[in-house]
Amino acid sequence: MSDRAPSTSLDASFERYLQDKGKGRGGDGGNYRRNAARELKRFAAWAAGDRGDDWTGIVPDDGDRDPTFADLDERVFREYARHLAGDRELKQNTVQTYYRYISAWCGWCVNEGYLEAHYAQRASAMAPLPDDDGRKPGDQQAWTSEQRHALTRHVDERARDVIERYTTLPEETDPLERQQARYEALQAARDRALVFVLAYTAVRVGEVLRDPNDPRRRGVRWEEISLDEGSMDVYRKKQQWDAASLPDPVIAPLRSYRKLMDPPSDRWPVFPTFDQPTLATILQDELADRGEHPEAIDEQRSEYARDLLLALDADVRPPSITTDGARSMLQRLSEAAPIDIPHPKHDYLAPHGGRRGMGEVLVRAFGYTVAARYLDNSEEMVRERYSHIEAGELGDVATEALEEIDSL
Repeated sequence: MSDRAPSTSLDASFERYLQDKGKGRGGDGGNYRRNAARELKRFAAWAAGDRGDDWTGIVPDDGDRDPTFADLDERVFREYARHLAGDRELKQNTVQTYYRYISAWCGWCVNEGYLEAHYAQRASAMAPLPDDDGRKPGDQQAWTSEQRHALTRHVDERARDVIERYTTLPEETDPLERQQARYEALQAARDRALVFVLAYTAVRVGEVLRDPNDPRRRGVRWEEISLDEGSMDVYRKKQQWDAASLPDPVIAPLRSYRKLMDPPSDRWPVFPTFDQPTLATILQDELADRGEHPEAIDEQRSEYARDLLLALDADVRPPSITTDGARSMLQRLSEAAPIDIPHPKHDYLAPHGGRRGMGEVLVRAFGYTVAARYLDNSEEMVRERYSHIEAGELGDVATEALEEIDSL
C-alpha cells in the first residue's frame, strides 16, 4: 500500500514535510520548522479528539483508529479555524499565523499526493478566521533615539566602572578575587558590545548569535569581524554570507572588549555564553577528550573563579550566546537602566526593536533606497514596513498645502 493512500495517518506525513521546510543539513533546523512542528502536533491532537472537552475528533464515532487523510475535507479545516478563533482565546493575528502553518502543510500534501484538493484554502474553510487586527508595521517596537541613547549610555557607564575596578586592583589582591573581577569586566564588556551592535548595525539578532534551531547560525566569530575596515560577515536571512557595516559607535566597544578578552584564537565566538552549566559541561567533555582525568579536571576548575576563564586559558571554545539569551540580557539591562518603554507587547527593549529603530533613522535621513541596502531588504519591503513614515510626511505636505491655500 502506498504511504500516500487515503488511509495514511496524518502524522505519517509530518516529518517529511518538516524536512522539506527545515534549514540546514537534513532539514533539521530553522524557526519555521520548530513552529510548524508545534502547530502540526496540536492539529493532530485536535483531530484525534484530545482536547479535554466534548470534542471527539474527526474520526467517525464507529472508528477506532487515528485520523487519516480520508477524514479530511474543507469542513474539517473550517472547524479547526473555528477552534483557533474561539476555543484557544488567541489574538487575531496569532489565529491567522497558526492557521497558515496548517494551510501550508495542506498545500504540501496536495503536491505530494496525500490530498486531492487544498481544502484549507477554500473560502468556506477560512470563513471563521477573524479579520486581520489591523496592526501596522509602525505599531511594532522600534527603539527611539531616547531609548537607544539611554540604553547605550547605561551599558557604557557600567562597563567603564567594572573594567576600571578590575584594572586598578592592588597587586596583593587575592588571585580568585582578581579572576572574579576580570569575569565581571568581561561580562559587562560583552553586554556593552552586543547592545551597541544591535543598536547601530541593524543586523538581525539571529545573524550574530546562535540559533539552537538552525545549525548554520552558530554566532559570529572574531575571524569574521574587521574592526579596521568596519565590517562584519554574517549569515543573512536570504541564506548566504554577506558583509554588514560596523558604524563608528560600534568600533570602540568591540575593540575594548576584544583587548580585555584576548581570545586564544580568532575562531572564538564574539559573544560567548556565560551560562555556568553549559561551560562546565563543555570544559569537562573537551578536557576529557584531551586525555585529562576527571580528578585533574576538577582540580583545574577549582583554581578558577569561573569556568569561562579556564576555557580562555585552555582554549576550550564555548558556544555563542543564543538569541533567547540576548533577549534575557536585554530584559535585565532594560530593568536596570532608566528607560521609558510604553509598548503594549514588550516591557523591555527587544532585539528586533534595535533593527527597526535604525530603519526609522535611515528612512527619515536618507530615504528608502539607502535604508533598504543597510537593512538587507528589498526597497519594496522597506516601504511597506515603514509606510507610516511616508504617511506622516504626506500629512505634513497636506497641512502645508492647506495653510498656503487658506491664507489666500
